[in-house]
Amino acid sequence: MKYKSFSPDELEYDPIAEQKKRRGKKVANLKKNEVLKEKGLHKDLSSSSLKIFGPDYFFNYEMSWLKFNERVLAEAMNPKNKLLERVKFIGIVCSNLDEFFQKRVGGLKRQQLAGVNTLSVDGQSASDQLKVIRHEVMNMIETYRGCFFNELLPALAEKGIKIKEYDELSDYQKKVSDRYFTKQIYPIVTPLAVDESHPFPFISNQSLSFAIELQHPKTKEKHFARLKIPANRPRLIQVHRRGNKVVLVPIEDLIRTKIDEFFPGMKVLSAHMFRVTRNASLDRNEEEADDLLETIEDELRERKFAEIVRLELDASMPKHIKKYLIKNLNINWNDVYEMNGTIGLVDALQITNLSGFPRLKSKHWTPVQHPVLRHEIDEERPSIFEVIKQGDFMVHHPYHSFELTTQQFVEEAAKDPQVLAIKQTLYRTSKDSPLMHSLMHAAEEGKQVAVLVEIKARFDEERNITWAQKLENCGVHVAYGIPGLKIHTKLTMVVREEASGLKTYCHIGTGNYHPDTAQLYEDLGLFTCNETIASDVTDVFNLLTGYAPEQTFEKLMVAPRHLRKQITGLIEFETEEAKNGRPARIIAKMNSLEDPVIIQKLYEASQAGVQIDIIVRGVCRLIPGKEGLSENIRIFSIIGRFLEHSRMYYFHHGGQHLYSIGSADLMHRNLDARVEAITPIEAPALKRYLQFVFNVYLRDNVQRWQLNTDGSYTKLTKKKGEKKVSTHKVLMNHMKDSLSPIPAELR
Repeated sequence: MKYKSFSPDELEYDPIAEQKKRRGKKVANLKKNEVLKEKGLHKDLSSSSLKIFGPDYFFNYEMSWLKFNERVLAEAMNPKNKLLERVKFIGIVCSNLDEFFQKRVGGLKRQQLAGVNTLSVDGQSASDQLKVIRHEVMNMIETYRGCFFNELLPALAEKGIKIKEYDELSDYQKKVSDRYFTKQIYPIVTPLAVDESHPFPFISNQSLSFAIELQHPKTKEKHFARLKIPANRPRLIQVHRRGNKVVLVPIEDLIRTKIDEFFPGMKVLSAHMFRVTRNASLDRNEEEADDLLETIEDELRERKFAEIVRLELDASMPKHIKKYLIKNLNINWNDVYEMNGTIGLVDALQITNLSGFPRLKSKHWTPVQHPVLRHEIDEERPSIFEVIKQGDFMVHHPYHSFELTTQQFVEEAAKDPQVLAIKQTLYRTSKDSPLMHSLMHAAEEGKQVAVLVEIKARFDEERNITWAQKLENCGVHVAYGIPGLKIHTKLTMVVREEASGLKTYCHIGTGNYHPDTAQLYEDLGLFTCNETIASDVTDVFNLLTGYAPEQTFEKLMVAPRHLRKQITGLIEFETEEAKNGRPARIIAKMNSLEDPVIIQKLYEASQAGVQIDIIVRGVCRLIPGKEGLSENIRIFSIIGRFLEHSRMYYFHHGGQHLYSIGSADLMHRNLDARVEAITPIEAPALKRYLQFVFNVYLRDNVQRWQLNTDGSYTKLTKKKGEKKVSTHKVLMNHMKDSLSPIPAELR
């Protein structure tokens, strides 16, 4: 198609109608699947006697998620944080928005396209939510970009980190840039023209591109071309470094300056950046799939070509080029987010990785070895199995070393000749995971190794498929789970032959077996050889690899069949205790609180007088502190240098003080659509440690936010006379101080 300029009147185009027209049967099937999904949800709710509905009882999920990102953005705007930490939070805000559009906005657009009219539990349609989302995101964009360009970039320049355009460089720096362009950029960039023989090119997800308008100097004909900025080159190119002074030039500015070299003989009229985000919320029918692995591989291919849910572009782009892009990308104006200046600030994270500048970063934290595994340099490292036999112990990452506990557990099991079998669930892990290599080595040594790989883990499907194939090639028994359910539980079990017979050792965690995120995510893990818990863990693996639909468990709370009922029962017990004038208390910590039925039970508990404190990092649909509904419920959120990821639960339970940790949030998907496991913490010293951690969270006056009845959050600050309590600093100091002697509360 030859490019031409379009006048506003020529672009009467409805992409939604066009998609419906083109898809036909596919849209009808999509609508059917969405309706069935919604009916399934309503069946769960009605069977649990949900009696409440609407905005008087629930916050909107999407708005609550955006409020979470606002709290992250507040860290970028906080002048008390180190400068490069503030830049890091800008990158995280943008990364979060990318995922939000791919998953949440993508899902809402699918509902809209399919004509699904079911309202959310807070009473909004998909169209209603998309309108509010756009308004909130526009405000967020204005805030984070203002912070980055008006505050952080000038502050970086003052500290010696300068980001310059090509024309601002010195002659020497221009020579460095020219050489880099010639050697590292020009050979790998492919300009793509659009004309009769070249259709409009496919634009890959989250890629940065130039929309270029060209003119033939003789014929005066205008043409369109797209030039993709190579993702395998740094976004910011270092052209000068001397001591603590560095000059960086954006790759797009260097390409824009040299753009004539890609089109000799043509006149470049304009070149402006744009970036697309594609839908990652795709439909799959696992129940009808003959091969789940093949189904996921098909989904990955489909995702590559999925609908665009957001177009970010340079606001100074000529209007007729904007319209041309909108038509050819098959979207409408509501999906367009115009910005002045550079786009794709997720790449600001590159700045934080600059070497040097320690004063601009938080002091590096090195996780400590857990006290029970500590030994002198000249002593032999204690066997982790012998340590576990002495009593349960619990690790708290990233304060405790992942490498010297969880990873050591698997590595030692792989090498130990007395170990007969190893089983593990895999939800997410790193690209080159030492744990996976240990499991492969164990299988090659003749041990029975089984790994439950969750190939439906969003955005990690391709990596998990690769690991599954590598594991199978080494003789590992690989299973892909149960259709319709995700394996989200974090379990490892090791069966060892000992003098007294076979003994099973277990690790039950709240976080993924991911050595990289273990440095950044806060998580808990229990090591135990308790026979009852070990038997339950064995039964979970049997459930996942075999056929055991009626499996029951003695101590573990396991989803999807049992966890909802058990959590509900614990809440109801506290409710009855309060009604009878006895002490009643609930404290919980999780990533998200979303399930409507659980929220209803918490409201009932509050009305009975149960005192409830909940620490929720992200989404919370429960409305706290509302008269007649939730006066006794307080919701807090901790935001800081580590990502709060652990799930911890406490129930007074008539003075029994029940503590537990596990993989499940109180969300519909965790309770009904995932395999999860929550384990009791029974050792008195470990219960005291969890109580200590809860106390730190609930006394924090630096990192803690409180959710208000109107949905806003208030940052809680230190009052006069109060001691400063910052959760992450307190726990880091606690671990450093515990080096000697071994504190009793950690055993």
